[in-house]
Formats: sequence, C-alpha cells, structure tokens
Amino acid sequence: MENHNFVTIADLSRDKILYLIRMAQAFEQHPNRDILKGKIVATLFFEPSTRTRLSFETAANRLGAKVIGFTDARASSVSKGETLKDTILMVANYADVIVMRHYIEGAAQYASEVSPVPIINAGDGAHMHPSQCLLDLYSIYKTQGTLDNLNIYLVGDLKYGRTVHSLITRCATSTPHSIS
Repeated sequence: MENHNFVTIADLSRDKILYLIRMAQAFEQHPNRDILKGKIVATLFFEPSTRTRLSFETAANRLGAKVIGFTDARASSVSKGETLKDTILMVANYADVIVMRHYIEGAAQYASEVSPVPIINAGDGAHMHPSQCLLDLYSIYKTQGTLDNLNIYLVGDLKYGRTVHSLITRCATSTPHSIS
C-alpha cells in the first residue's frame, strides 16, 4: 500500500475522485476481490459507530484483508491513559492501514502526522467525514450522471454535521456549478 492518508476530502483532486467513482462502479459489479490479501486493516473507533465501522470492515473483508481493532476505546489501553500518539504508533506495528473515528476534531490529522502507516478518517468530531463524502459524490453521480452543473441543497445539522462539512469543503473547492 502506498503511504497516503485520507483525512479530508480536499486531499483528493477532481481526477482522483472521478477515478474512485469508476472504481466504485467496477466494485459494485464484482465486489469480492483479493487485492488486499495479506494486508491488515485496523479499525479504531474511539466513538460509537455502526454503519461506518461495518462498511469499512466489510470492504476490507471483501478485498481479502484481515481486520483488527476496537469498537470501544474503554476496552483498550486508552482507558489506562495511553495517548492517541502511543495508540497509533503501537497499532501501526500490526497494521498496514488505520481507519479511525474519533470524537475530537483534528484527531485524524494528528494521527496522520505521527503514523508510519496511512490513516483514513472515518469521522473526527464535527469536523470531517471524507469517506461519507465520497459515497455522497458517488450517489450523486449515479443518479445525475455527472458532478457538473448541479445545484446542491444541504439540509440538516449544518453546524455540527461532519458529513455536510466534507461535502461543503468539496463544493467550495469547485468551479461554479460543479463538484471538483
């Protein structure tokens, strides 16, 4: 695996997003592949999650990876005072990539700065949820056939909604009327 982090949707160019959309289409047709065989994905969920955690774990399994991790930080050494840095460095010894959800905004960025393996942000506080944004963009593309010349209306918790923040970030870096 290349050592690339995915902390914010701004990490991806328009071309990379379109490439990932094409890959998602191919994986929808043939979901079970062993392209991650021999790799280990660590899922570290410092706050509760069902859909996101199971989505990442299912994807890792379908791609042939093994999954390790925790769903409750109270069941880890964090409960004994282990720092986020120490947890990340320790888990990086066992895993090829770390998928992390954390209740503190910026925790994924910090983890990416100290980790020798890639960090994937599965939500950090009210800050970002870039993987959900990719899914939203894919859904828009599937239903609209394009990401260009669209009016996007956002409804819901606009102040604290990390999924909305990711989509707004992507739209704000776009040319007028397109998501790039």
